[in-house]
Amino acid sequence: MKAIEVRDLESDELHVRIGELKEELFNLRFQLATGQLDNHGRIKAVKRDIARCRTILRERDYQAVAQVVTETAPQSTEDEEE
Repeated sequence: MKAIEVRDLESDELHVRIGELKEELFNLRFQLATGQLDNHGRIKAVKRDIARCRTILRERDYQAVAQVVTETAPQSTEDEEE
């Protein structure tokens, strides 16, 4: 999953996607422990997808906080500075 695809998803969908990826990672680790895993690179890819989703969610949190701060910050005028 690419970052562009992740950015197109809503926050709720991202939370669901993270849950699905965590479940897949669990299953892959279970397969690894039992010797049934064929594609070891898939574990790395799933971990990266989880990190990518979490990063996008965190960026959105920062943007929301920054927006609130700029809206509530007192606006100074040039008259007040003189």
